Amino acid sequence: MRTIIAIVQAFFIVNICIHQGECEFHFKRHTSKNFKVLGFSWENCGKQDDPAVLKSLDLSPDPISIPGDVTASASGTTTVELAAPLALNLTLEKEVAGFWVKVPCLDELGSCHYPDGCELLDTIFPPGQDCPEPLHTYGIPCHCPFKAGDYSLPQSEFQLPKVDLPYWLTNGNYRVKGVLGSKGQELGCLKVALSLHSD
Repeated sequence: MRTIIAIVQAFFIVNICIHQGECEFHFKRHTSKNFKVLGFSWENCGKQDDPAVLKSLDLSPDPISIPGDVTASASGTTTVELAAPLALNLTLEKEVAGFWVKVPCLDELGSCHYPDGCELLDTIFPPGQDCPEPLHTYGIPCHCPFKAGDYSLPQSEFQLPKVDLPYWLTNGNYRVKGVLGSKGQELGCLKVALSLHSD
């Protein structure tokens, strides 16, 4: 998981495991709601020589209803093998009264540092098992290491069920910056922006 696979993979892994009901996130306080994700956008924010780059990421419809259906496609490339440990630094911000406020790391969500994204993948997908669909069909790995090369997920449909949200994840505008690195070197960077509205 390094830019394309640190955040792209991360994004699709979250969607896939939510779809399959295989992810179990526990919060001290949580609410189960129907909500919508609006205005999803993304951009690479890394250096020109970063080895991992996201080329495309398309989601529809807009807004995305959860629970509901989403259609997604993505592609990216990495010029180096992606091997453990892969550090992932996430910065989550929420717009409050016209200002962007950093959300601290709460219950391992928010602006958090993850020493090794590969370990996160292993907790979701036990080593030795086939990667779930549609990753398996398209030859997209779900464990480290990831070979250098191009990765592509053609347009695929996902069914997103109702999920529990942490109590602090309320309606509003959010932006997330993810920086992937290894041995002190930045491998890639991705920014995502979206609005969240619950019913």
